[in-house]
Amino acid sequence: MSFTDIYSIAGSAMTAQTVRLNTVASNLANADAVSANPDDVYKAMKPVFATVYNKTQLSQGNAAYPHAEVRIVDVVKSQGDAEKRFEPHSPLADDEGYVYYPDVDVVAEMADMMSATRSFETNVSVLSNVKSMQQGLLRLGEGNR
Repeated sequence: MSFTDIYSIAGSAMTAQTVRLNTVASNLANADAVSANPDDVYKAMKPVFATVYNKTQLSQGNAAYPHAEVRIVDVVKSQGDAEKRFEPHSPLADDEGYVYYPDVDVVAEMADMMSATRSFETNVSVLSNVKSMQQGLLRLGEGNR
């Protein structure tokens, strides 16, 4: 596996986690968004990831080394029902005094955010280690002069 492959794999993972963090941020920002109609309430979003397997030819011989990258297939909206609350003093309340809140689980979103952050940081560490390896290889070449 070449260094370029490692950069590609880590980069695809970082892109996926960035999309995941963006959807979490959107869900948290809209967790308390009130609507007058249950059909107009915000729907939480979740990214859908897929693994793409590739084979890389080794520089010597015919062996191929498999590696997998992360791809973002889609971002889907939650099918959860809106939460109906009795708030007759709200300017958005319907004739019966109800407003509707999105079905966003703030605790689950925070856990998802922490997981995405840790995954992103791990891939940053991978890139940092690859950079150190490359610099070490360059220093080896300098010693032969």
